[in-house]
Amino acid sequence: MSTNSRNANPVHWVNRMISEPYYLLHFLAFFFYIPVRCSAAHVFSPVRSAHLLHREMQALLAFCVLAAIKVVRTESWEAFIADTLFFAKIFLAAIALVVDYRLALWYALAFLVIYIISQQPAYGGLGTSSQLTPLQLETLLTEGNTSRFWMVEFRSLSASSCILSSSFFPDLSITFSTKNLSFGTVDLGLFPNAAEKFGINLESLHQLPTYILFHDGAVISRLPEADSEAKLFDSPVSKSLLSYSRCRSEGMRILKELAPASRQRMAASPCYILLFSPTPTPQTLEKFQSMKTV
Repeated sequence: MSTNSRNANPVHWVNRMISEPYYLLHFLAFFFYIPVRCSAAHVFSPVRSAHLLHREMQALLAFCVLAAIKVVRTESWEAFIADTLFFAKIFLAAIALVVDYRLALWYALAFLVIYIISQQPAYGGLGTSSQLTPLQLETLLTEGNTSRFWMVEFRSLSASSCILSSSFFPDLSITFSTKNLSFGTVDLGLFPNAAEKFGINLESLHQLPTYILFHDGAVISRLPEADSEAKLFDSPVSKSLLSYSRCRSEGMRILKELAPASRQRMAASPCYILLFSPTPTPQTLEKFQSMKTV
């Protein structure tokens, strides 16, 4: 998970919980259970109260286990919060069903209303990446320093996949920005007409976000592939996948500077085959990660 100090700051999340309707409404919905539970303790028989407490402890233990797994496996705080809220809603609805079926129906309706009227906010930082319009990007690719690599994220903050991965790109831009590689972001929610120009189908949910690596005004690689309309993108968007693309761009720059004989020898090496495979597989990324640690 991202170790961004601002994201990990509890005060930051308290401020967001108060200011963001998505977090505030969820907090109020969960807090509502406390007075209901206190009232139920005075009404239920000792046997039923003990049964309810037993179920609550089971639900809490299961929630803690799932949250611990997610905090290790999830690469962004936004994805972690989304997953833990989802688990919490399921367990709370199940416990409410033990209390009274009408309370469970009330929670189902409340969570449906929250889903309709609010949306999880995306990560607000940009890192060292630049917020670009399609015109600015076209100008940079054609009239700017064309020897520079540009890694560009095309996203729409109305798509949940873009929200959950919104911190990947800023974090990677801070880590990998160099004089030869720049990062930029284009919001297709503001410029939907630009999607077709870059071969992005906004009607296909698995094509957002799309990451395209440009050099000399041409597309070097992209994730996911432009022709992946009829199939799901097997490799999920992750920091390791984007890091792989960044190293691929640096490798291409170095390769172009080599003499023809050296370039021919390098093209036959396993490292070259690994780094320049058209579509990285999970096995390729695993090998890439092991190479980085050597």
